Amino acid sequence: MSKTDENVQDAFAGESQANRKYLFFAEKADKEGHKQIARLFRAAADAETAHARNHLNVIQGIKSTKENLQAAVSGENHEFTEMYPGFIKQAETDGAKEAIGSFDLANQVEEIHHSMFSDFLGKLEQGEVIEEKPIYVCQYCGNTVEGEAPDKCPVCGAPKKMFKSID
Repeated sequence: MSKTDENVQDAFAGESQANRKYLFFAEKADKEGHKQIARLFRAAADAETAHARNHLNVIQGIKSTKENLQAAVSGENHEFTEMYPGFIKQAETDGAKEAIGSFDLANQVEEIHHSMFSDFLGKLEQGEVIEEKPIYVCQYCGNTVEGEAPDKCPVCGAPKKMFKSID
C-alpha cells in the first residue's frame, strides 16, 4: 500500500470521527440552548460525511451489497473476538471501570451485529427475500433488534423508550 493510500484511509477515519464528534457536540449545544451553534456543528458534521464518502470512494471501499455485508461480518467478528476483549483486558489491568463498561456493552452488541449481518448475507446468497421489518437501536448501548423493541433492553436493561426506530 502506498503512503497516499494510507493517507486516504487515515483521512477517512478522521473525517468519520469528526462527523460523530460534531453530532454529539450539537446535542450538547442544543441541551444548553445554543441552537445556532448546534446547527453549525450539524452542518460541519454533514460536510465531514461528504469528505468521508469521497475518501472511501477513492479507496474503493463501497462495493456490492454482498461484498459490503462480507466486510461488515468480518469487521464485526474482529471487534467482538479480538479488539474489544483485548481492550477490556487492558482496562481491567488499568482499573478503568468506566472503560470496561463501555467496551463490554459495545462488545456484546458487536456480536449481535455480526449475527444479523451474517444472517442477511446468508439469505442474500441463497436468493431469499429478506422481509422488511422495523429495526430498533437502543440509544444507550446500541443493541439492535428487528421487529419490535423489547420492553427492556437485554444488553443494558434500558427501558423500551430508549429504543429508536431506524428507517
